[in-house]
Amino acid sequence: MDLLNTLVDKGLRRELPTREEALAVLATSDDDLLEVVAAAGRVRRQWFGRRVKLNYLVNLKSGLCPEDCSYCSQRLGSKAEILKYTWLKPDEASKAAAAGVAGGAKRVCLVASGRGPTDRDVDRVSETIAAIKERHEGVEVCACLGLLSDGQADRLRSAGADAYNHNLNTSEGTYGNITTSHTYADRVETVQQAQAAGLSACSGLIAGMGESDADLVDVVFSLRELDPDSVPVNFLIPFEGTPLAKEWNLTPQRCLRILAVVRFVCPDVEVRLAGGREVHLRSMQPLALHLVNSIFLGDYLTSEGQAGQADLDMIADAGFEVEGAGTTTLPAHRAQEGGGCGSHDGGCAPCGDTPSEAAAEPSEIPAARTDLVAVRRRGAGTDLAPNA
Repeated sequence: MDLLNTLVDKGLRRELPTREEALAVLATSDDDLLEVVAAAGRVRRQWFGRRVKLNYLVNLKSGLCPEDCSYCSQRLGSKAEILKYTWLKPDEASKAAAAGVAGGAKRVCLVASGRGPTDRDVDRVSETIAAIKERHEGVEVCACLGLLSDGQADRLRSAGADAYNHNLNTSEGTYGNITTSHTYADRVETVQQAQAAGLSACSGLIAGMGESDADLVDVVFSLRELDPDSVPVNFLIPFEGTPLAKEWNLTPQRCLRILAVVRFVCPDVEVRLAGGREVHLRSMQPLALHLVNSIFLGDYLTSEGQAGQADLDMIADAGFEVEGAGTTTLPAHRAQEGGGCGSHDGGCAPCGDTPSEAAAEPSEIPAARTDLVAVRRRGAGTDLAPNA
């Protein structure tokens, strides 16, 4: 297929595809799916070999959020029956993180619900980072605390944080449809604050919220322009009790096409398979390893993932290997350029192509599988052992 050959060549050169090319990938038929995966897999292997980085989530504070993000089980007004608790103490968080590190996680992601941290919250997280790094000297720590105020990114960096996560989630044009309590621009500003402080930026998206192909391409191109080092791709977990509980719009095939687009647009970036993979990819998860080079191990913030050992078995059975602690995740040129991707002399802005309105007929959407959404009842905030 000429399209895929062109995209592979561009990916190997770190050249931005056109919007028409990205839309065409999303419009491919299921008959062409393996060809799409194989093509994007060539780009993945060029920059990351067969390594898979493991990440582990610790939910420092669950629920009780004043924001109204429609997709979130922790949102204001959520009736989802999730765990609710206030801040874990540093030793509790460190103990939770230890389970993930023991399972092979190279990065620990510290997440707290809320609009953004107070200065006291930054102090709490700083103490937690110190506790984790004292116990696991080489582990990477990523903080995800919401919108940052002036100086907070610098304080987190000084405390030992390696990265900061704040997802764009969806396109700027449709952002107001899912959240009204803050803006898309607020999110972009927080990612830029993290970058300015010298933190490795992590920013991604959520697919499956009813967005169009053009919306997906918009947010992926925006991420390319923002140029984070890692891009987590979440697939909506439709929690009962949230406004998007009935949004079951994804098939495993569509999920794989979305991951392929992210890889073609962000060829040398850590693409992380994140929340919802078990719910929507199901038995096709191993194919996703040909597209991503990073996954979360075990459970998520408020939902349970598959058993940690099953993740490790899947990686081995698919012919991949867990990335070791002594291996640098990103290609050398990104580290040399301070995290930049280095393509397009002068930056990574989209090339100004006009989006195509053409799209393939959607695959038949299966009936809602609410049985696959398992609320987390173990690990942080409970007396039960974590899944790692």
